[in-house]
Amino acid sequence: MLIETLKSLFRRDLNRLRDEISLYKQEGNIWLIERNISNSAGNLCLHLIGNLQTYIGAEIGKTGYIRDRAAEFSLKDIPRTRLIDQIDDTIDVVTRSLDLLSEENLLEIYPIRVFEEKTTTQYLLVHLTTHLTYHLGQINYHRRLLDQPEV
Repeated sequence: MLIETLKSLFRRDLNRLRDEISLYKQEGNIWLIERNISNSAGNLCLHLIGNLQTYIGAEIGKTGYIRDRAAEFSLKDIPRTRLIDQIDDTIDVVTRSLDLLSEENLLEIYPIRVFEEKTTTQYLLVHLTTHLTYHLGQINYHRRLLDQPEV
């Protein structure tokens, strides 16, 4: 039951992430940093992709993904189409990886220590949904605040 709920939430919010990136009127504004905004929407998008590809794809799905967390925040000007392709790939990886889990697996200790204390797989997956939603909200706000139509 929880696995299906998690798949639904990840799919919903990753589709919303794709929509947010697609809604920028000026593609260059995806990478804009202004005033006290320290991360662009593009970098937050890369961060979300790296996060889910690591903790769900690589660890649960055994995809072989190797994360470069520093690059998630340092890369710039990746074309929108490439970001969208990576989001779509992440949707597939998350769905396929979660399909490998049983309800019993959710109660097991997650194999990587992510926080100060060990957590269950269930706890980590719920955390990852809230992490995605948190940054999705930041991207939405970034777009509405900084993406101005061309004059």
